[in-house]
Amino acid sequence: MGNVDASPIRRPSGRPAPAPAPTPAPAPAPAPEETPPTEGRHRLRRAARPTPPPGRGDRDLRILWWVNAIDGLGSQASGLVLPLLLLELGHSPGTAGSLASAAALTGVVLGPLVAIPADRGRRRRLMTGSAACAALGTGALALTCLGRPALWIVVTLALSERLCAVAYEAASRGALVHLAATDELPRAAAGLQVGDQVALVLGPALGGVLFQLARPLPFLADALSYGAAALGVRAIRAPLDTPPAVPGAPTGPDGRRRHREKWAERLRAARAGLLTVAGSPVLRLVLVWTSTAGAALTLLFYTALFQLGADARSAAAGLVLAASGAAGLLGALVAAPGVRRLGAVRLLTLAAWLLPVPCGSLLWADGAVGWAVALAGLSLLLPLITVVLAGVAIAATPVGLQSRTASVLASVSALATAGAPALAAALVSAWSPRTPALLCTAVLGVLALYTQLKAPAVVGGSGATGAGTAEGHE
Repeated sequence: MGNVDASPIRRPSGRPAPAPAPTPAPAPAPAPEETPPTEGRHRLRRAARPTPPPGRGDRDLRILWWVNAIDGLGSQASGLVLPLLLLELGHSPGTAGSLASAAALTGVVLGPLVAIPADRGRRRRLMTGSAACAALGTGALALTCLGRPALWIVVTLALSERLCAVAYEAASRGALVHLAATDELPRAAAGLQVGDQVALVLGPALGGVLFQLARPLPFLADALSYGAAALGVRAIRAPLDTPPAVPGAPTGPDGRRRHREKWAERLRAARAGLLTVAGSPVLRLVLVWTSTAGAALTLLFYTALFQLGADARSAAAGLVLAASGAAGLLGALVAAPGVRRLGAVRLLTLAAWLLPVPCGSLLWADGAVGWAVALAGLSLLLPLITVVLAGVAIAATPVGLQSRTASVLASVSALATAGAPALAAALVSAWSPRTPALLCTAVLGVLALYTQLKAPAVVGGSGATGAGTAEGHE
């Protein structure tokens, strides 16, 4: 699943946590209403970014880190063995690949839709509910694995779990803004990156070991991780939700007109995240980076699989994954201190210019060790960039649009990555196994130049936009 965001968090009594009493004003302004987006105009009203109470912020942030790590560990464990389960049941690799593609497409389509209610005061309920449903679905899959389930049962349960996981991920994006102050966002994002990298290193190995012991065990572990995630979200005390806007008064008694206006308002809400990304130089920079770097890394990994040979492919892929995961974990651990020491702009541009070096070394790499070292170098640098971009993206996004904006970024990145395996196969077949490395080195060089030109003005001034609300976009 993913990060956390949206839906009012409540105290043990069940009542909403009271907000601090504002200083009395002579003429209080009425509650803001969501207004339709105006093309070419992205006006943000200044508003106070939620600040966790002293002592509570670190506790809640640590809970979020643990929730992310435990959930990621379970997802990585079961994600590895699901294709193995289908193969063991006698189905073809094409069936396993089709299921993986359907699950990825589900995230692209469903994520931005689920993000709308998450940004409108239902984040906690969506997160806890979807995690609980995912636990039930994965637990049911574990039970069916005691026998030889039919293909339609496995596909139905796996896709149901994926739907719930996508809902959780979409709702969780944006919780960080409620749990960390603006100057603490790099540290908070680095904590999430550490959890992701730990899950990437340990999850596949855990899944493989559990699958060897008994087929249901990896899915049972994933179900338990979903349950732990639901309980962890409930344990966070800080409010995770932006209060929903007060709906406008009906414009007339005509029921059909109200129905059309309701659907028009939903369309405006769905477009708000896209308009926010399009209108923000910071978010456009993040979009370019996430889509380009993600596609390049996927292209290189599949090229490694094609080049290392069929006989030793399994062991070689394990070596490449282990080296990449360990380097990524190290990069995530040093990212926050690096931001404090060098500053966001300098760290971002430095890491961007270093990326073509390990990528270019693949032109001379020969065998699994050479690929493992080169991809480890890339994996070491990418978390530094990810932490910087995650912090500035959260700070530059209006509080009431966190989930929708993050879902747009994730969907575009997923679409860009989806074609990488086919492109790797085409380049290797038509030209040379070194062609993808040459292409990625050139792309990363252009991306570094683009970052050098844009980052000082864009990243350096991103904090000024961090206190916006959704007004002007909805």
